[in-house]
Amino acid sequence: MQKLLLPMIGILAMTLACGCNRAKSPATVASDVANAQRNASAEVTDAQKNAAQDVASVAQAPDHTSRDMNLADAKASYDVAIAKADGDHDVALQKCAALTGLAQNACKEKADASYEQAKTHANVIRLSKLQ
Repeated sequence: MQKLLLPMIGILAMTLACGCNRAKSPATVASDVANAQRNASAEVTDAQKNAAQDVASVAQAPDHTSRDMNLADAKASYDVAIAKADGDHDVALQKCAALTGLAQNACKEKADASYEQAKTHANVIRLSKLQ
């Protein structure tokens, strides 16, 4: 009995690991991607609207300075870029669901790397506007 326990645990672990990387059906993936794209678009639109309001609020302040405007503009640009990066990341992850196994893992790693790169780029742009 003990001789069979270890191989059974190994088989169970492999089954569970493979089950986590199952591909979704093409129709499900298409629906999930479309939903993610709609959500991403809505988030970017909201971020743009909030950014415009924030910049307008600073511009209307009677005692605003050019530094205040630069800070507001930098924050607005950053917020919009992050909203876009978040949406792109969600869409990319939904597309990865169509793949299986190592291809799915590689797709998710690529999506995560692109997301980190976009966040870094947004931060660099924000900092450059503050100079």
